[in-house]
Amino acid sequence: MALRFIGIDPNTETEESPTVWIDETRNEVVIQGWKPDSELEAQCAAFEVPGHAVGIPDHEAVVRVPARMVPILREACNAAERAELH
Repeated sequence: MALRFIGIDPNTETEESPTVWIDETRNEVVIQGWKPDSELEAQCAAFEVPGHAVGIPDHEAVVRVPARMVPILREACNAAERAELH
């Protein structure tokens, strides 16, 4: 796995650090964020999407990142797209 750092929450101090990377080997966006509270996780698990089972599979997780990280997420998505085109 070849992780490339994209960015960290600009409001990060010493204890919180939502972070975004690109896995250049798998061409995936990797996100470190806050764990949701049980209410938010339950809402996500109950969300119905056509063609998708209700619930969160054991091999998946819900994470939260602040909206101020949208530019960092956009940069990560753009980097992943560029890598996919090459």
